[in-house]
Amino acid sequence: MEETLSLKTELAELDKRHFMHPTSSIQMQQKNGPEFIFTNGEGIYLNEISGRKFIDGMSSLWNVNIGHGRQELGRVASEQMSTLAFSSAFSTYSHEPAIRLSKKLSDMAPGDLNVSFFTSGGSEANDSAIKIVRHYWKLLNKPERKKIMSRKLAYHGVSMGSTSATGIKEFHEMTTSLAPDFIYAPAPKPGMSESGNETVNLICIKETRELIEREGPETIAAFIAEPIQGAGGMIIPPKGYLQEMRKICDEYGILFIADEIITGFGRTGKLFGIENWDIVPDMMTVAKGITSGYMPLGAVLISDRIHGELIKSSKGTLFHGFTYSGHPTACAVALKNLEIIEEEGLVENSKIMGKEFAKELKQLEEEHWTVADGRNLGLLAAFELYEDPQNRKRFDSSLAVSKRVLQKCLEHGLILRSITYEGSDTIAIAPPLIITKEEVGKMFSIISNAVGAVEKELENEGFLKK
Repeated sequence: MEETLSLKTELAELDKRHFMHPTSSIQMQQKNGPEFIFTNGEGIYLNEISGRKFIDGMSSLWNVNIGHGRQELGRVASEQMSTLAFSSAFSTYSHEPAIRLSKKLSDMAPGDLNVSFFTSGGSEANDSAIKIVRHYWKLLNKPERKKIMSRKLAYHGVSMGSTSATGIKEFHEMTTSLAPDFIYAPAPKPGMSESGNETVNLICIKETRELIEREGPETIAAFIAEPIQGAGGMIIPPKGYLQEMRKICDEYGILFIADEIITGFGRTGKLFGIENWDIVPDMMTVAKGITSGYMPLGAVLISDRIHGELIKSSKGTLFHGFTYSGHPTACAVALKNLEIIEEEGLVENSKIMGKEFAKELKQLEEEHWTVADGRNLGLLAAFELYEDPQNRKRFDSSLAVSKRVLQKCLEHGLILRSITYEGSDTIAIAPPLIITKEEVGKMFSIISNAVGAVEKELENEGFLKK
């Protein structure tokens, strides 16, 4: 025990001194050190250095789809490293893992998305998609088509292009280096995603048309959208919204890019989130679940139509690429990961467990006066916390209600995520796709107890059930 405590103290001090964490409070890290130091994982669980065990209710960063501790992927990585750990894909050099993975993605993807451009992750994939569509329009002698239309509360990454496509103001305020020619369409909000809510759908579509007309459709290269907005609030679009957006893009000649970084590879009960609406995009970006986080990898999947134009009209070298585009070891790990997803029926399990999620979310609303707008598609879920759910009145942000629920969950061994943009109190849930019915029940029991404990605190503070 003393040895473990000594190691934890040592690592915490080294962490504070030398490790600048992504998307973290620098002040909090310097004051308290790392909140957790994880040592190993197995299935849906993560183990911390002090011996505590947690359910990974967020698949870490929405990405560990096949669960932790899968030795099969370690063996594949070792075998590939011992033969060809790395080889460049520049200058048309190639290798079998990238070729095989390109073909596999072609087989899995909807429609004619048959060509892959590989990256190291999601931000790079979205950046690449943006550059490729602008290159495409230049080849068609329409260089004025360079604007990228995303949506408010969209999240597309943190490189310059993908940050600029992100529609969350906090990411814009962090820097002074946003790229020009990005515009933001309205998007549905949490609590407005019921299948029959035609009013919200019509308002979003009407305002999007107005934006396109105002900007000039001849200047817009592409519309990029997450099928379900993840980091911006886990927003499932209302019935008909995405189909209408596809029609609008076709009408104005705007390319449709589906950002499947979170929703890809089974998360929603379909292989890809966009398939829930029977839409085939012109391009699709993937990462996260492609390797279940075991290796960094992303890709842009490109339609035959766009690829055909690139073949026809490109001259010389395509001056875009990353050192690790098509990394052999990452591609080998991805192939094994996709094999596991298929052989273990994890897409179907996501769909089945999603039905259990829906039941649990409904029960949560029935049992707790603060809870409303529970929603899920497969194993991508969320619910809202309100002072007055019936009138959708939010708690004052200074109360940090969702973060208090999150802390109670952590105390009982469950990792979730709170989303608080624009004053919301959203709890997001996205466990590994291997989760069982028993584990779903255990997770929601912890959530219910945590919400109940916070509700008691709020009642003591003078808040009453409406």
